[in-house]
Amino acid sequence: MRTPETRGIELISAGERHGRARDLVPVWAAPNVSVLNFTVGASLILTGLELWQAFLVILAGSLPWIFTGIVAASGPAAGTSGSVITRAIYGIRGNKVVVAFYGWFISAVFLALNWLASSFLGAELLAQAGLSDPVLGPVLVTVVVAAITVIVAVYGHGMILRTYPAVTAVLLAIFVLVTVFVLPQADWGYQAAEPLEGTALWSAVSIGFAILASTPLSYSNSPDLARYLPRSTKPGHIVAATALGGAIPCIVFTAVGALLATAVEPAAMDLGIESALLGLLPAWLGPLFVLGVVLNTISLNGMTTYTASMSLQSIGVPIRRIPSAVVVGAIGTLLTIYLVMSTSLLEAVNMMLQVLILISGPTMAVFATDVIRRRNRYDGVDLFNQAPGAPFWYSGGWNLAGLCSVVLGAGVASFFLATELWTGPASEAMGLIDLSVPVSMIVTSVSYTVLSRRDPAFRSRPIIAAEGPSA
Repeated sequence: MRTPETRGIELISAGERHGRARDLVPVWAAPNVSVLNFTVGASLILTGLELWQAFLVILAGSLPWIFTGIVAASGPAAGTSGSVITRAIYGIRGNKVVVAFYGWFISAVFLALNWLASSFLGAELLAQAGLSDPVLGPVLVTVVVAAITVIVAVYGHGMILRTYPAVTAVLLAIFVLVTVFVLPQADWGYQAAEPLEGTALWSAVSIGFAILASTPLSYSNSPDLARYLPRSTKPGHIVAATALGGAIPCIVFTAVGALLATAVEPAAMDLGIESALLGLLPAWLGPLFVLGVVLNTISLNGMTTYTASMSLQSIGVPIRRIPSAVVVGAIGTLLTIYLVMSTSLLEAVNMMLQVLILISGPTMAVFATDVIRRRNRYDGVDLFNQAPGAPFWYSGGWNLAGLCSVVLGAGVASFFLATELWTGPASEAMGLIDLSVPVSMIVTSVSYTVLSRRDPAFRSRPIIAAEGPSA
């Protein structure tokens, strides 16, 4: 697409559908060839895990990508944005509340987290060039990267689909080069000074799993990237392409991050992983790596801003997608600037990813459960029918089954969460073991299945998604 995409949440007709499921692989790989993987991987070692333990946690933490893929399959089936599809889960009015809070909050947080990574690394490079102001440098990088990101979001799906394969290739080349220089310096026989055992070990493992799982569980916007595919595209292919595209780079480069932590002294890591990593690279590769981080940040946040730009439309705010993208970008920029002045990259990533589980775990669980129970059959026209008595009007516009299940899942999960901000009583009683991910998802899924058992949508006629324009 060579012009800005003006389409918002409107239904996509059969004539506008194109592409194959495998086209989604680079779309999901580009934003996940990320320096945040290095950060999270290093944090696993810093918590006291051995290398082999960290590798097992990384593999386990990548399994939730399957849920991202399941949810993505609903995009071609309904022919619209995920923020509209969830009307089937929460009801017409209930969905507005969920999207207004979850869609914008999650988007702004992830924009900030990723811009934060490029801000710290870009500022490190600027410091080497003479601009050493600890605030001005990161802020300057943030503003420039944010502006480019919004441009990507404005041009939308066409630009993402056309350019992300090339972006993925460039990022893989840069990150593989970095890996080549990191691996020889890694201590493959690394042993923790005080190996963890018993409760302390399970605490580190569970917290690491929660941090890793939070990334795929946050992508409940995955239908937005798949919605242009023909409705005949096999759901299994969409699940596989989405899950593999996101999981493989996460597994590989998070493992490299764990190895990175064995190559530097803890004191050096305290100065920031960005400084520690640049210290291991030759002078010529440092700027290239920073360029890769910035490129990854733009690709990830471009996708996030693009999908978030449709959230306001789905809740009824009379705003076009393009100005909505600008508003989302501005909110993320302000949050990034705040974080730049108040925290380190490692602290921000680990803290915010864990807390987000309270929201992302239940919402992903209820979405995936709905897709499975409906057998991925959604009526696009019905999703846009917002009149009282419409198929997704439920009780006064509220589907209590979906809303109560998410609230219950988040509430129960808070008892099992272990973070610096909040430690739930159940987690504290178990010795800081964090079971927030499995608890939130199991409770939400079971609750939704039980509470919606009388919903005729799960036992009525087969649903055929509409291909025409929205009503």
